[in-house]
Amino acid sequence: MSHTLPTFFVSHGGGPWPFMKEQYGTTYDKLEASLVDMKRQVGARPKAVLVVTSHWEEDEFMVSSGTAPGMIYDYGGFPPHTYQVKYPAPGLPELAQRVADLAAKSGHAVSLDPLRGYDHGTFSMLYPVYPEADMPVVQLSIKHGYDPKTHLEIGRALAPLRDEGVLIIGSGLSYHNLRQFGPGGQKSSHEFDAWLQHVLLKLTPAERSVALMHWSEAPYARLAHPREDHLVPLMVALGAAENEEAACVYHEDDFFGSLAVSSFRFGKAAD
Repeated sequence: MSHTLPTFFVSHGGGPWPFMKEQYGTTYDKLEASLVDMKRQVGARPKAVLVVTSHWEEDEFMVSSGTAPGMIYDYGGFPPHTYQVKYPAPGLPELAQRVADLAAKSGHAVSLDPLRGYDHGTFSMLYPVYPEADMPVVQLSIKHGYDPKTHLEIGRALAPLRDEGVLIIGSGLSYHNLRQFGPGGQKSSHEFDAWLQHVLLKLTPAERSVALMHWSEAPYARLAHPREDHLVPLMVALGAAENEEAACVYHEDDFFGSLAVSSFRFGKAAD
């Protein structure tokens, strides 16, 4: 690669949305446009993508190591055709081993899972970016307990991958309270998003890492994230580019009519 790749935290939307355009209409147009634009920001084609997915949680970190991962339809109540979707991107076992080795050097164990398939936090988010499904993809789980410090440390350990042509994406949601996914979540999503924008875009690198480790003290934090499974992929993406500039690359104030949601890039975009 000609430059160090940036990392991303992506608000990945709901379920199999790229495959439901007839049902959703224009709901996801802004998110889709931001994902399509990711290729421009990355520049030259990466060697592979490492997705830190909020939809894979284990007691210890796990990394997918199969050569041809299958599909995990981890959603319910959607049209029948969404349970037939295929995203046949190849895996990359040598990258999975590299992830485990880098993590071990930092004192964190990461085990290989050769059977893990692609969940919707991975395939729905990647489909607009690489619709041909020809980009090798490896998934990293989050760790039960959601300790921000631990996820920041894993991100720091994986930072060398950025110079090895690996695009690191944390896939979650900046607001994730499914019981308040509508007008009831307007205030909490907007207040939390404003805090997140301030922390990521205005504070120094050292200050923002500290602030994220204490994210639960933010305004409306627990209303925005009753469980922070969709937030901790942000810690990994930030940790891998901890001392670099941040940019908001996607934002809506009226997602599903009322919610504030955002995605962020850490590190410079390609020239």
